[in-house]
Amino acid sequence: MAVGLVRSAVCGATFACIAAASAAQAELPAPVHAMIEAAIATNDAQKVSTVVELARQTNPDDVAQINALHQDFVSAQQRLTDQEQAAKEKRIRSAGLFANWSGKGEIGAARSTGNSSETGLTAALALTRTGINWRHKLLAKADYQRSNGLTTREQFLLAYEPNYTIDDGVFAYALTQYERDRFQGYASRISLSSGLGYRLIDSKAMHLSIKAGPAWRRTDLIFDGTQSSLAGLAALDFDWQFATNLKLTEDASAYIQSANSSFNSTTGLEAKLNDNLAARI
Repeated sequence: MAVGLVRSAVCGATFACIAAASAAQAELPAPVHAMIEAAIATNDAQKVSTVVELARQTNPDDVAQINALHQDFVSAQQRLTDQEQAAKEKRIRSAGLFANWSGKGEIGAARSTGNSSETGLTAALALTRTGINWRHKLLAKADYQRSNGLTTREQFLLAYEPNYTIDDGVFAYALTQYERDRFQGYASRISLSSGLGYRLIDSKAMHLSIKAGPAWRRTDLIFDGTQSSLAGLAALDFDWQFATNLKLTEDASAYIQSANSSFNSTTGLEAKLNDNLAARI
């Protein structure tokens, strides 16, 4: 009887020790807990991940509690992101027709005197309105020059393009474009096109998209009346921010038709001078 009581006492003591050890293992050390909480307070996901990984390595018995703290942070961040995205979509959906436009304007001038007198002026305005699935682009350009009192260059272009995102990277577009260039032989040219495009690269540093589709063109020639024809349009839009203040741009398009095909390529180098001003070649 005495032996049985001793055995019971020993077993009870052993169970108590195991329970105490498990409780000790489940309790994350206060300094480690404070370090994780301090990282979470910064709202820096990369910093939190680094601290959590170090905590896992140095406290392998407390991985479950460490993971729980990390998961709470990740869930809170996701809820915040979802709320911000929902608020952004609400603002976009309720925005007026003239809201949410962004873009840039360009202006350049040249003046020379002496044996000949020349004055030139170029101006351009490019605006973009980005919605949830829709993107609207508006482009206006003017290039005018006079030499010795006579107009020697007179180019005008106005284009509007809405496009709709179908899937990740794939979009449908419609394009309406008006041109005037008397020195290339036409008083006006209207081009209409629609088709599909694809954003091959769409990152903060680089953007590359292509598009193609059928087109219809009506040209009012200065000497030969009016011509209407079907054509095919292929175009490329490329932007590369290869340095903090330097960006390379390339816009190219080709209207292919049986006669009077048009090819256009504009390459630019932009140097950012401040937040709102850049020099462009």
